[in-house]
Amino acid sequence: MKNLLRPAISLFVLLSIVTGVFYPLLVTGVARVAFPAAASGSLIVREGKPIGSELIGQNFTEPKYFWGRPSATAPQPYNAAASSGSNLGPLNPALAAAVKARIDALRAADPGNPRPVPIDLVTASASGLDPHISPAAADYQVERVARSRQLDPQAVRQLISQHSEGLDLGVLGEPRVHVLRLNLALDAIER
Repeated sequence: MKNLLRPAISLFVLLSIVTGVFYPLLVTGVARVAFPAAASGSLIVREGKPIGSELIGQNFTEPKYFWGRPSATAPQPYNAAASSGSNLGPLNPALAAAVKARIDALRAADPGNPRPVPIDLVTASASGLDPHISPAAADYQVERVARSRQLDPQAVRQLISQHSEGLDLGVLGEPRVHVLRLNLALDAIER
């Protein structure tokens, strides 16, 4: 029995050290050299302080800011430690109620806007952390943001154009606007 137990325990300890210590250190080291920004969380830094991440949305609720996609995370929105979708199907009454409440909030923030609300402003992404909105969702909010900041709507549309991203590799994904970067550009105008 000892002849079988000793090699098994030794192999378990050795493989635990290799796969639990050496391999993660190697992968982290390679990532930090090859992709330094991504390996550090793709942080957006202003005045030496991290204010957000390229990869995780933030909860903007003031009328002077563009609002991102709703977050499905709990207990607070855009909680990276709790990334998940709501898992509510299209026929679920809770999803219909949540979408209606989000539409009502958008209409209350901009009562003069009769346009249809883009779907990405009222439904969460699969991760619940999406930092992007569609160009249509950004355009839907232009009048509210311009009015709140006393800016020309055309100047706000130019900012949206400057902060829009195209298809990845020219063929993948959808055109999108990074909400945090757009809101930071708006704040920079006011300074």
